[in-house]
Amino acid sequence: MTRVFYASTLFGAMSLAAALDAGTFGDRSGRCVLIASNNVAAPEVYDGFVTSPAFEPLRSRFDEVVDWNELIAPMHPSKWTPRAAEVPMLSRLIRQRMGLEDGIDELVLESIAVAPARTIGTLFAPSPITVYSDGLMSYGPTRDDLPSAIGRRTERLLHFDLVPSLTPLLLHENEIVSEVLSEASFTKIVGELPAPEVGDAAGCPVIIGQYLSQLGVLTPAEEISLHDDMLTGLVARGHRHVVFRPHPAAGRIHVRPLQESADRRGIRLTVAADGLPAEAWFAAARPDLVVSCFSTALATGARYFGTQVATVGTGLLLERLTPYENSNRIPATIVDATVPALRLDGTLVPPPVLDVAHLVRAVSYCMQPNRLFPLRDSAAAYVAANGPARYFKKRRLQAVGFLPTPTSRSVTARRVVRVGRRVIASAQR
Repeated sequence: MTRVFYASTLFGAMSLAAALDAGTFGDRSGRCVLIASNNVAAPEVYDGFVTSPAFEPLRSRFDEVVDWNELIAPMHPSKWTPRAAEVPMLSRLIRQRMGLEDGIDELVLESIAVAPARTIGTLFAPSPITVYSDGLMSYGPTRDDLPSAIGRRTERLLHFDLVPSLTPLLLHENEIVSEVLSEASFTKIVGELPAPEVGDAAGCPVIIGQYLSQLGVLTPAEEISLHDDMLTGLVARGHRHVVFRPHPAAGRIHVRPLQESADRRGIRLTVAADGLPAEAWFAAARPDLVVSCFSTALATGARYFGTQVATVGTGLLLERLTPYENSNRIPATIVDATVPALRLDGTLVPPPVLDVAHLVRAVSYCMQPNRLFPLRDSAAAYVAANGPARYFKKRRLQAVGFLPTPTSRSVTARRVVRVGRRVIASAQR
């Protein structure tokens, strides 16, 4: 039996290793091939996760590791989608290159709705597909419609039970089987990773950086300000030594501004850019508090390591995320509704008392109403009971019919009237 796995992040590879150890894919007698990709904007500049020392303990789970970037060079993994006429030829060539001419018994993919996972799924037809989710996005709707050739082959979804009150909505429209990945296997994997050099930073609070400016959600200055607000809140709580873990895809763009801010305050800042996942630091350092915006590390820290967590900036994110169906909206909503907020004065404000499961279903429906039509009545009831504040945009509620549409003329009609008035004015001169 031959199984092909795909991962673009170290966390994804850890998820697959945990699933293999837990027996999610049956016995290990068959061949296991891992396709790894580096999807950052400039993969020539930032190394992929397979070059990290943290990947070495995981490598033994796979008989072979294939570099997808190298295989399809010079195309970018996230941007390359072969034309339909090219698929049969490219499928045959790639299978030959990977030694998979005899077929694949199971294809295991992440982020199935977009390239490169969608591309791999297309090239390796007609193998049955298992999708695994490595974060909070699994609780939200599928981002894009899946081609029928992929959708009908997708049989199950594997996910971590990060928010026990929630059921994943990813691929809900395909009526697939949902299975929880083993917590014990995951924490065992974390224990196998190289130990981070904690030193005297043990117990110190941690700021988890993301890469929101690279995603175009915030400007670089706004993201730097967001990190500074996190530092301000921690200083107000009396901390004099803080750890900053920048996101691997963000490089070091956020390190210097935060270091300068810490120096001005007389605060010691330890930058943990060791290529290890945040969970390895949680296990080794047992931080007093972990602060981020809406990182999945907030959920894994609280759920698997008993770490106190806090959020900063989710309100801004909920306002800025565009379009409304942006997949990051669900992680931001979940964190905002379940994690205490750290204020500038150091206080931790408890999250609002909400029916989180009902909220997530309502937001998900508004994001993808056509795909999640069975949730319409539930979503309408939630909005009617709780109002449109914070998690819903007025125009989106109007678009799905939960608020009346203004009777004023459309934008196009108003533009026609303005042009007409200018033409009349010019003729009268």
